[in-house]
Amino acid sequence: MKNWDCIFDAIGKATGTKFSGAHLTPIGNDKVSDTQIISDGREEYFIKRAAADALQRLAAEVEGLEALRKAKALTVPRVIVSGLAGTWSYIVLERLRFAAATDHSAAQLGLQLACQHSITDETFGWDHDNFIGHNTQLNHRRADWVRFWCDCRLRPQLDLAAATASGKVLAKSGERLLESCDAFFNGYRPTPSLLHGDLWAGNWGVLADGSPVVFDPAVYFGDREADLAMTELFGGFGPTFYSAYSDAWPLDAGYGTRRNLYNLYHVLNHLNLFGASYLPQSQQLILRLLAEVR
Repeated sequence: MKNWDCIFDAIGKATGTKFSGAHLTPIGNDKVSDTQIISDGREEYFIKRAAADALQRLAAEVEGLEALRKAKALTVPRVIVSGLAGTWSYIVLERLRFAAATDHSAAQLGLQLACQHSITDETFGWDHDNFIGHNTQLNHRRADWVRFWCDCRLRPQLDLAAATASGKVLAKSGERLLESCDAFFNGYRPTPSLLHGDLWAGNWGVLADGSPVVFDPAVYFGDREADLAMTELFGGFGPTFYSAYSDAWPLDAGYGTRRNLYNLYHVLNHLNLFGASYLPQSQQLILRLLAEVR
């Protein structure tokens, strides 16, 4: 219990109230981290813990949550404390209780996301790299969005894939796509908007009062279309989300094509995280995009 005792002490110091954490309820786990609800009968918290060498990844998640909180557009869980506890790294967040999503809550999310995207910067990227899943996400500052997307998003994922037996088949077509990326931005110059960065259906929920909340961000300043594209990759947002967003800030006519370019990044990331089952989808997206520029 030594590691747990360190976490309980840190919660007590952060909240000013002694916390004993007598009850632990597992929620889920993946290859490198697990999540639990911890309770002492009075207070409950959500905790994500991983090995000590994951500290940088969890610290980036905390920074992302704080950046979104300061933006005051989307609701995010409050960070209680984070750090190292013996052989673990961890984040403690407020416990959120979720309800079923409704058309109204989805519309709220669309409107709030448009508000967040109105927060802009002078260049694309972030002040340092962070993570997309468990892979490093490069955030080198660029004034040119196309160069940023190619150099910091697509090329690193294509290089990771090329290092595997199955992913090598993407090398030639991937390189042709990188050379052709400018063609997708004729007449379109995106603004560096504050992005969630990993906005799929598993990273948003609805609170008991019906208000939407987001979590697990991979923030940076980029084209707002990249956030919208990911919401369509796996579904789970609904028509009222898109209509509310478009009413607040209509999308450019070329979004329908660029959506595939943006989602290719996440599909390649899944290929590199989870294996060859994502190879056919990666190949199809690349070929579809190349067909657009012939």
